[in-house]
Amino acid sequence: MDGGRPTAPIAAVAVDVFTIPTDAPESDGTLEWDSTTMVLVRIDAAGRRGLGYTYADSATATLIRDKLALLLVGRDAWSINARWIDMTRAIRNLGRPGICSMAISALDTALWDLKAKLLGVALVDLLGAARESIVAYGSGGFTSYSLERLRDQLGGWAREGLTAVKMKVGRDPHADIQRVGAARAAIGDAKLFVDANGAYTREQALEQAERFAEDDVRWLEEPVSSDDLEGLRLLRDTRPAGMAIAAGEYGYDLFYFRRMLEAGAVDAIQADATRCGGVTGFMDAAALADAFGMPLSSHCAPALHVALCSAARRAVHLEYFHDHVRIESMLFDGAPRPRDGRLYPDRSRPGLGLELREKDAQRYRA
Repeated sequence: MDGGRPTAPIAAVAVDVFTIPTDAPESDGTLEWDSTTMVLVRIDAAGRRGLGYTYADSATATLIRDKLALLLVGRDAWSINARWIDMTRAIRNLGRPGICSMAISALDTALWDLKAKLLGVALVDLLGAARESIVAYGSGGFTSYSLERLRDQLGGWAREGLTAVKMKVGRDPHADIQRVGAARAAIGDAKLFVDANGAYTREQALEQAERFAEDDVRWLEEPVSSDDLEGLRLLRDTRPAGMAIAAGEYGYDLFYFRRMLEAGAVDAIQADATRCGGVTGFMDAAALADAFGMPLSSHCAPALHVALCSAARRAVHLEYFHDHVRIESMLFDGAPRPRDGRLYPDRSRPGLGLELREKDAQRYRA
């Protein structure tokens, strides 16, 4: 107790790194990869353990062990805002975007998971639910896929009841037209989203948007680099009717989202709690979406974002990303699966509702 107020001194901070191979070679418009690394943290206080994670390089774990964990041990776990301020101040000279922000994200999420467990409530209820569930869209369709695999994956999601699916484009603009057409034929009436990961020039993006509209593409993500706010605004001003321009997954702080919204660059913002400062940062981005009257979507990590998107007032859907669905289903008890095209937070379990499968995870420990 502190002046009559209950406290929960943090007893320990542990961090692990797991590297999981993909089930096939994968690529998008600008990057190729064959594995994904998860940095997972656990924070102990008052007999409970909070869990948080990010998808990042193993250097993120080094920063947590050598610097940020030292700021937490012995401090009050209830005071999440104070812990967040301590961490963001400590990395001032290291640079906020990238590894530093992802490290803070994992720790902040673990603190929120811990707080909910200390209170014995689901995280969505601690935040205050805005809805019972959130629409999930299937996300994959990598540029490395054959047309057959592209059709099977996206068409399979549509047959399972997902009402929207997303594929990667940008590796070969000419081939993208055929690939988008194949996807449209495979998914029937489901909505089709595409993600260029900033691979196109402005001229290419303008042309591709017109061609994609012929196959009723409803969501064009990062047609140009998300750093090119003028280019995004150009696309937004000239896009075909019914097609939304979206970006935001590379937002590491609130100022990034504010600049994007003030520029009128997008029709919807994406936020990723594994990058933008954890639960705290994501809900801050959600407040900005409220202020600008802007739809909000989450980027990847569906097992984490199901609670946050169910609490964020302007959230419209959640990305059910192939790689992270595999990893979270392999490593966690409690990873959600879609029902009728939606993900539901498990309100019967405290916190995020996730528990690491230690034996299953051990083989991937880096």
